[in-house]
Amino acid sequence: MKVLVLNAGSSSLKFQFFTMGKETMLARGQVERLGSDDPTLLYHRHDGLQHEAKLTIKNHTEALQAICNCLIDPEKGVIQALSDVQAIGHRVVHGGERVTKPTLVTQNIKGIIHDCFALAPLHNPANFSGIEACEQLFPGIPNVAVFDTAFHQTMPPESYLYAVPYELYTKYAIRRYGFHGTSHNFVAREAGIMLGMPYERLNLITCHLGNGCSITAIDHGVVIDTSMGMTPLEGLMMGTRSGSLDPAVVLRLVELGHSPAEVDRMLNKQSGLLGVAGIGSGDMRDIIAAERKGDQQALRARRMFTSRIVKYIGAYFALLGGADAIVFCGGIGEWSDYIRAKIVRKLSCLDIELDEKVNSRCSGVRDIISTQRSRSKVLVIPTNEELMIARGVVDTLAHNPAEVTTGE
Repeated sequence: MKVLVLNAGSSSLKFQFFTMGKETMLARGQVERLGSDDPTLLYHRHDGLQHEAKLTIKNHTEALQAICNCLIDPEKGVIQALSDVQAIGHRVVHGGERVTKPTLVTQNIKGIIHDCFALAPLHNPANFSGIEACEQLFPGIPNVAVFDTAFHQTMPPESYLYAVPYELYTKYAIRRYGFHGTSHNFVAREAGIMLGMPYERLNLITCHLGNGCSITAIDHGVVIDTSMGMTPLEGLMMGTRSGSLDPAVVLRLVELGHSPAEVDRMLNKQSGLLGVAGIGSGDMRDIIAAERKGDQQALRARRMFTSRIVKYIGAYFALLGGADAIVFCGGIGEWSDYIRAKIVRKLSCLDIELDEKVNSRCSGVRDIISTQRSRSKVLVIPTNEELMIARGVVDTLAHNPAEVTTGE
């Protein structure tokens, strides 16, 4: 089956195109700066061919058309006609409580996505636009939505409820939902493969560390807690997000004259590594470079970042009653041996021991970076959310065979 996977953002449209027999990626890329005066298409084919083009487009439908033109181009493409696409998978950030697995897009599902606009205002509207663009350009082709929140819906009430009046949950659905679920799901399953055990038999702490960061506690294949909350703002310190803080901080900022919109922008776009380091960047690579040059504010930001991760790992280790493995993924988790080392060295009190040599040479590849005598294994597993979405498409359509189009 040939599956197109889309991740529609407010100003971008990312894609990967798979043939799922051997889970082979045929092409990937994105249209970026969508909505600006100079949107750009970046296209990469499996054999190394690359193509970049400036576009004159205005919306997701036109961005998708530009991607499709590349996929069927006689010189750059990987298929002969758009009819070769048999299914489309969509990353959708927020599905609330009503969606617990990948699901065929219907009017009802579109309604759920729309109902969650207020909970994910930067993501769900764009995800919705991506689905509608596919319905226009691929009439009759099944669309499957894979939700970031779905994997976390196994959390018990004591984990997902906030200690606020209960009617705020029953009336307004104010609760913890969790995000990066597709990534946590993927690396948990891959950890089972690496360790030679079904992941349903493992206790895992999965750490998705990138510009957005989250940590999840998985008890025998079931999520029992995760760091992000009602929105992706809660939890760890991130590239530009504050992470968890005293709610009174928000009240004080409003008292000082900041509007709710200004506070929202401050906490989501101007805080985290960017706000603390003071070097004009929230990129961990820039933070580390400044730290190594003796910048004390950058050092403070990096220490805050790693300290909060250690606290969550320690808490989840206790909650799980021990962990078979701790997994690092995401741009920082996969590529920064420096950050991994700073974190794992702090876990020596749990008899977790880093193999310094293996860690130092592990960049963007999967490996076990703990020693043989370490109480818990420490793994690096590059995440692949797009492949996980494609798998979700195949599984969903296997239970809905009437929806599958003909083809290879």
